[in-house]
Amino acid sequence: MTTPLVLVVAGGTGGHLFPAEALAVALGERGVAVELATDERATRYGGKFPARATHVIPSETFRSRNPVAALRTGAILGIGLAKAWRLLGGLRPVAVIGFGGYPTLPPVLAATLRGIPSVIHEQNAVMGRANRLLAPRVTAIAAGFPGVTDADAGLRVKTTLTGNPVRPAVVTAAAAPYPAVDPAGPLRLVVFGGSQGARVFSDIVPPAIARLDPAIRARFTIVQQARDEDLDRVRRTYAGLAVTAEVAPFFSDLPARIAASHLVVSRAGASTVAELAAIGRPAILVPLPHALDQDQLANATVLMKAGGAVLLRQDAFTPERLAAELAALAGDAGRLGAMAQAARSVGSADAAGRLADLVLRVGGVSGPTGR
Repeated sequence: MTTPLVLVVAGGTGGHLFPAEALAVALGERGVAVELATDERATRYGGKFPARATHVIPSETFRSRNPVAALRTGAILGIGLAKAWRLLGGLRPVAVIGFGGYPTLPPVLAATLRGIPSVIHEQNAVMGRANRLLAPRVTAIAAGFPGVTDADAGLRVKTTLTGNPVRPAVVTAAAAPYPAVDPAGPLRLVVFGGSQGARVFSDIVPPAIARLDPAIRARFTIVQQARDEDLDRVRRTYAGLAVTAEVAPFFSDLPARIAASHLVVSRAGASTVAELAAIGRPAILVPLPHALDQDQLANATVLMKAGGAVLLRQDAFTPERLAAELAALAGDAGRLGAMAQAARSVGSADAAGRLADLVLRVGGVSGPTGR
C-alpha cells in the first residue's frame, strides 16, 4: 500500500512553522508522509521540521502600493506558482494545507488549479489577507478561533473549528499544573515578544519593576527575551534592582519556562495565545499595534473575554500602568489562579490531531491510516 503524502505549506516564521510542525507530527503518527513547502526564511530553523523533504518556493508579500514594487511582487508570485505547479505534478499529494501568509499562495493556488484537495488553516481570530484570497477556492477551512468565517455563509459551511495546533513541547508543558502562589513567596515572570524579542518590552518592563514597592519587587524572578542590542541595558537595570533575572535573545525551552511561570507578559500572536491557553497561564498581552488586520488585538480579546488575560494596548503600556497591574496581581493569588484556569478553558492541546483528521478526510484517506 502506498503511503499517502500531505504537502504542508507555511511561511518561514515561527508563527506559521510551529503549528505546521505540530500538524506534521500528528500526520506522522497517523502513518502519513509529510513534505514542506516554504520560503527561504525557514532555513534559520536549522532543518528541524519533521518532513521527509523541504521545497523552497519563491514568494513575496505585497508591501507597497508602488506600481513597480507591485509588479515585481506579482512576478515573483507567478514564478512561485509555476514552480509549485510542477512540484505538485511530481509529488501527487492527497491534500495540500496552507497556514496563511503570502508564501502559501503559490502552492495552495496551484493545488486548487490541479484539483488537489486543499485546506487553509487560519490561526488568528480574524482572517488574514492571503487566506481571504484563497478561502473561496479551497476545499475546506480550519479555524483556530470560533466565528472567523461567520460573516460569509459560503465560507462558514466549509469551516471546521479545530483550534490552533501547538508544538509537542507545548503539549508536554500543558501537563504541568499551575504552580501554587504563596502570597509572600516568589513570583516567576516570563516576558517575550516574538522570536527576536520586542524592544517595547525592554523599554517598559525593567522600569516597571523598578517602580514596584521593594517588598513586592523582591518577590519577582524574571525570564525575559530581548534583542541583542538591548541585552546589556536590561541586565544592568535588573542587577541594579537586585532582581534575579535571566535575559537572552532566544529560549529554546520557552514552553517549559511558560509552564513554570506564574505570569507572562507578551505579544498576542496566534501561536502565543494558543500556547498560553493550552498550558493555562495568566498573561498581560500587548498586541502589536500596527498590524493591518489587527489580528493580535482580536486574539488577545478572546483570551481577555475568557478571563485569562489582561489586555493593554501599546499606547497604554507604560511603566506606571504595568507596575500597577503587576502589583495588583502579585497581591491577589486567587485571581492569578482563576486566570490560569480561565486561560486553560479556551486552550486545546489536541488541536493538531483534529486538524490532521480533517486534512485526511478532505484528502479521501480513510481506514487505519486516517483513523
